Amino acid sequence: MQRGKRFVSVKMKMYIFVATTVLVVALGTMIIAFSISSNQINSYYRQNASDNARNVASMMDGDYLARLREAAASDEFQALRERAEEEDNEEIIEEYLREHDLWDEYSDIRELLSNFLANLEGIEYLYVVAHGDQDAEYDMYLVDDDENPIYETGYYEERELELRGIDISQLPEPTISHGDWGWLCSDFKPVYDSEGNCVCIVGCDINMDEVMAERASFLVSLSVGAVIYTVIVVFGAMFFMNKVVVNPIREMTREMKRFNPSENKDYETAGVMDLDIQTNDEISEIYYGIRAIQINIIDYLKEKAKSENEIKNKEQKIDKLSDENKKDALTGAGSKSAYIKKSADLSRKIAREGGPFAILMVDLNNLKNVNDEFGHEAGDIYIKGCCSMISEVFTNSQVYRIGGDEFVAILQGEDYENREALADKLRKNFAESFAQEDKEPWFRFSAAVGVADNSSADATVESVFKDADKAMYEDKAVFKQTYGVGR
Repeated sequence: MQRGKRFVSVKMKMYIFVATTVLVVALGTMIIAFSISSNQINSYYRQNASDNARNVASMMDGDYLARLREAAASDEFQALRERAEEEDNEEIIEEYLREHDLWDEYSDIRELLSNFLANLEGIEYLYVVAHGDQDAEYDMYLVDDDENPIYETGYYEERELELRGIDISQLPEPTISHGDWGWLCSDFKPVYDSEGNCVCIVGCDINMDEVMAERASFLVSLSVGAVIYTVIVVFGAMFFMNKVVVNPIREMTREMKRFNPSENKDYETAGVMDLDIQTNDEISEIYYGIRAIQINIIDYLKEKAKSENEIKNKEQKIDKLSDENKKDALTGAGSKSAYIKKSADLSRKIAREGGPFAILMVDLNNLKNVNDEFGHEAGDIYIKGCCSMISEVFTNSQVYRIGGDEFVAILQGEDYENREALADKLRKNFAESFAQEDKEPWFRFSAAVGVADNSSADATVESVFKDADKAMYEDKAVFKQTYGVGR
């Protein structure tokens, strides 16, 4: 690509001087007007967020929130919270709060926050957070409105950047920021208990998306006005520069609007500029620069799409291997999630191809007594020993631990053909182990065994599982009747 010798005329320098002077004046006026308007609007929203946060904080009972914070931070509550979130069951947390005489005031605070959100236009979020010391990286949510599940109480979230390293008694002024939740004006006010200790903060976030959109529109309007003013003032200078400046720029602008890059397009279909511009000045440099950028964008999108596909394929392979290799930490048997995936795969295969299979259900006997009398370490030994006995009999099937004392195996092939004989052998092995009274209780392994197959025409993986479970409980009833021992 050849380019002519660069030439800068005196007329060009004069045009640049006039245009620059007018443009600076126009931009300066625009910036001043925009800044005054923005500062006034920002001040209004900061005051609004501050007032609402202060009002809500003044209605909070600091002593109650101190008790709620202490309860939510306990290991017992955190365990229940994780369980409630996993099961999407709010009643678990509600029952806990009721048992600890915390529910009524908790419900009142949620109602208060919800009423504020419903009746005060613009407030996006209103919440109570247990604020740690100034060096903490995480804070704990205490109370939120009724649009959020109750089990979010006690949830630890990464502290907002504007609050890090700040003592709670020196909270910052209201801030306006843009993040994952859009444009928000946020403020935080402390809540004190009767002894003057700050136990938490009330956060108020006001949505400013529409304000910022209008501000952008206003900025565009000011910019357009400044451009129009500049064009009028320098019209005379642009007249004789029309051929060497305006027309090339117009052609480039038209071509730039056609530019629509995609990883599936080549240079021509994506609209990469292809003009004959040889003005021997900055216009030519700009043209070739923009064209090079457009070409680089197309090349980058193609390479990015290729890399993303490669990464996606690798991730899918890794995910597949990870799911297949998930193990129970205690016994080394397959995990519950691995069983769920295996049973889902089997359901699809049976629906597509058919074929025989059986399910083995095993539920440990006497585990509760071992745990209660000798501790959970003995119980773990008991669980691992029972699992080993199952695996030693059903050598061709993967054994999965789906509960604390429940194991399951999907039988196909040789284990399916010998399922009844193998199940009887396993029952016999457990009976012989339990009968060894000279051993410690945690080495006297015992379990109820049930097996079922899909011999019926309408059998599914789920129905066979239920049949095997039923057979197992019948076996457990015999054990209980014989020895007077249950779980």
